[in-house]
Amino acid sequence: MTSAMLRSVRFNTTESVKISHDQEQELLVNQRKNRPVSPHLQIYQPQLTWYLSGLHRITGVAMSGAFYALTVTYAASALLGFPFEASTLVSAFAGLPFAVKLGAKAAMAFPFTFHSFNGLRHLVWDFGKELTLKGVYRTGYVVMALTAVFGTYLTFF
Repeated sequence: MTSAMLRSVRFNTTESVKISHDQEQELLVNQRKNRPVSPHLQIYQPQLTWYLSGLHRITGVAMSGAFYALTVTYAASALLGFPFEASTLVSAFAGLPFAVKLGAKAAMAFPFTFHSFNGLRHLVWDFGKELTLKGVYRTGYVVMALTAVFGTYLTFF
C-alpha cells in the first residue's frame, strides 16, 4: 500500500466491550427509558366530535349486546322451560318501584334516541351535507338537544 492510500483509510479506535446477555438487556431497557415518547391524546384539546363519535359506538355496542342477550335468553327459556314471555316481563316490570322503572326507561331511552339521531346525522353526511366544521358542530348540538328532549319524553311518558 502506498502512503496516500493509508492516509485515506480510517482506522476505528473504538473498543467493544463483551457483556453478558442480561447486561445487554438491562442496557437496552435503560436506553429505552431515556428516549423521547411521541405525544399522545393528552396533548390534544378534547372536541365535541370525539365524544359524540365514541358515544355513538358505545351506544351501538350496548344496544346490540342487549338485543342479543334478550334473544338468547328468550331462546334458552324455551329450551330450559322457565317462563320468559311478554306477559311475565310486563308483570315483573309493573311490580317495580317507580324510581326503578324511571331509571330503567331512561337507561333504554337515552342511548336509543342518541344513537338514532346520531345515525341520521351520519346519513346527512353521507349525502355530502354539513361537512364543514361549523356544520359538524351544529348537527352535533342538534343531536344532543333532540336526545335530551325525546329521551326525556320516552322516559316519562
